[in-house]
Amino acid sequence: MHYDLIIRGGKCVFPWGESEADIGVHNGRIASLSVSHQDEADQIIDAKGLHVLPGLIDSHVHLRDPGNAAVETLETGTRAAALGGVTTVFDMPNTSPSVTDKKMLDWKREHISQVAHVDVGMYIGATRENTPDLAMLEQQPGVCAIKVFAGSSTGDLMIEDDAGIEAVMRSGHRRVCFHSEDEYRLQERKSMFHEGQPYEMHSVWRDVECAFLGTRRIMAIARKTGRPAHILHTSTAEELEYLAEYRDVSTVEVLVNHLTQVGPECYEKLGGLAVMNPPLRDRYHYEASWKAVQDGRVDVVSSDHAPHPLEAKKRPWPTCPAGLTGVQTIVPVMLDHVNAGRLSLARLVDVMAAGPARVYGLQTKGRLAVGFDADFTLVDMKAQREITNDWIVSPAGWTPFDGTTVQGWPMATIVRGTVVMKNNEVIGNATGRFAKFAP
Repeated sequence: MHYDLIIRGGKCVFPWGESEADIGVHNGRIASLSVSHQDEADQIIDAKGLHVLPGLIDSHVHLRDPGNAAVETLETGTRAAALGGVTTVFDMPNTSPSVTDKKMLDWKREHISQVAHVDVGMYIGATRENTPDLAMLEQQPGVCAIKVFAGSSTGDLMIEDDAGIEAVMRSGHRRVCFHSEDEYRLQERKSMFHEGQPYEMHSVWRDVECAFLGTRRIMAIARKTGRPAHILHTSTAEELEYLAEYRDVSTVEVLVNHLTQVGPECYEKLGGLAVMNPPLRDRYHYEASWKAVQDGRVDVVSSDHAPHPLEAKKRPWPTCPAGLTGVQTIVPVMLDHVNAGRLSLARLVDVMAAGPARVYGLQTKGRLAVGFDADFTLVDMKAQREITNDWIVSPAGWTPFDGTTVQGWPMATIVRGTVVMKNNEVIGNATGRFAKFAP
């Protein structure tokens, strides 16, 4: 048989376990997991010595387009994803202008078809004005979910009150994703802090109760309405324990930074490059996050890639903006955690491929199986590399992991059968498109 692409000799991470296999691709889909030695293809990749993963998904990125091209664009952000071994990204709506209506969604779809190097899903931002339209908007092609900012972050999208959140939860049926810090507590405590205080005060202002209170309120509304909620960037031990009792109406995301960086040391080392929302916390919450990953309470691990200009990040707290780069570094950092024994490669695939596909309804991505999209992340688990600012292709030009040596590195990124990155080089023209989600 003749295929478009054959990947030979790699150790494949299937839902049922790891085994060596030869994979055949035809028309952008996986056509066979048992290609014979006699079969031919237009392109053959020798993956011996590599692990073949389902295409990894970063389901939480801010590509800032439209916005400030000097910081990030859809082209540079998806190029960064491809270099980092990510085959699909879900882009947040707090751009300028925000993605809150069909007109902006159509613009994004056209723009993505011209410049994206990987596949893209789009969040619709919930506002008080568009709440009646959310049931229609969530059905538009490429929409992965509705996003609600219940606490303030970058941009002007926010619905902080219970009545407003409940109205969103009653408009439509697909999953609603929450930035769940409690805005009332944030504003009440704001006057306690002033410019020039240490950067670690960010985690004191946006404290555990700020996050936990927001999540408790959202879970009460989720139970009341029966609408599933996805709690983004869960950062506290209290939330993770609490959410285990709400699995009928909730799913859970944890960020790679909360699994990697620990306060107060990270603030002392990185200054403003450690400032993000919710904040990086102390070792107690770091260890709780890992325990939740290891016992299955975490559904998704993402980067919350949110670049800002380096000069802005160097401003004193609290005038420095919150947000870190991450889409290019999440895979190597998580592979290093695998090599350190903190999670298995199968669990990594679960939280960065199968998990996002299940939570968001990506019906043909997230696993190596016949009929699924031919999305692959090929990794060398033995390769040692140093992450540096020079490697980062986002115009922002920095990473909080600058100078970090990791073991495990993405060697090729393949999207629907097209090789978009090989040996640290992006190949060919932009071929990304809107991802397809269940209605």
